[in-house]
Amino acid sequence: MQDRQTNIFDFEKYEVKHSSFKNSLLELNKIIDWASFLPILNEAFKKEKKSTGGRKPYDRILMLKILILQSQYNLSDDQTEYQIYDRRSFREFLGLSIGDEIPDAKTIWLFKDKLAKKGTVEKLFKHFGEQLNGNGYRAQKGQIIDASIIPVPKQRNSREENAQIKEGEIPEAWKEQPNKLEQKDTDARWTKKNDISYYGYKNHVDIDVKHKLIREYEVTDAAVHDSQVVDAIIDPHNTNADVYADSAYRSVAQEEKFAADGYRSKVHHKGTKSKPLSEFKQEVNHHRSKVRAKVEHIFGNQMMMMGSKLMRCIGMSRAKACIGLRNLVYNMHRFVFLTKLKVTSA
Repeated sequence: MQDRQTNIFDFEKYEVKHSSFKNSLLELNKIIDWASFLPILNEAFKKEKKSTGGRKPYDRILMLKILILQSQYNLSDDQTEYQIYDRRSFREFLGLSIGDEIPDAKTIWLFKDKLAKKGTVEKLFKHFGEQLNGNGYRAQKGQIIDASIIPVPKQRNSREENAQIKEGEIPEAWKEQPNKLEQKDTDARWTKKNDISYYGYKNHVDIDVKHKLIREYEVTDAAVHDSQVVDAIIDPHNTNADVYADSAYRSVAQEEKFAADGYRSKVHHKGTKSKPLSEFKQEVNHHRSKVRAKVEHIFGNQMMMMGSKLMRCIGMSRAKACIGLRNLVYNMHRFVFLTKLKVTSA
């Protein structure tokens, strides 16, 4: 490639591209009320004794925003530390200057682990849900329930080890090797979907039809059937009684329970080889699919933003925190979009 002198137009072109890349982060900074999360974060650390020496702890809102970045881009702790150093847009989002000290990978891991053990991410998600309601985005026009498999790195275990894990036991050899045990996920499980095997967890969500915001979520291992989690994620505050779901959620017992609880079932009809669906029920399913597609858009958005569904967290408590952060990040970006839409249409 022929060398040429850089001119003012090159810098202008760079600034335009850089601005578009960092735009979503700047919008998060402007629209999200970050300070409102501080009491919840402080609650997770309130019993810790203050050290008279050593380095002063990092600002907790700063640490939360680092976890938001990490979740949004699906980064490891080491990658997160590096990218904060490397990306100007990350430092601007965090309010850090070139000379400011940046939390290292270990500090990021410890902060995230504390939130996981205290169940703090669930509280942060609930708190932001209250903010959404307060800003006029209450759950309306019915709800959609669905689940997405979140794979984790496959474990290279023997059949005997897998059998013990399935029974809730820890293999003896692992107990004698603490470092090995730390790298083993004994809470994740195998499942099959469309004849493909997956190892990991499930993100069960409930969204409202009008705003496409995640209202409730539950994290389980991947082997738990979708229909077993309905009671945990159904949103009683939606202004409409319609409940949309695919045929995996359909059963006589569930239909009766929906009716008893005051919900109108819009669950897909299920056919069999011996009793295929009538044309009428196929048409009903077709119309319901158009509504239910909204939840698939959410799962697709999460995967597109993060580049992969693969999750690096090990163990149920950390999986709940990591998946909860993914759902919180989605809602934050959706809130920004809805806010901009309201301003544009006003």
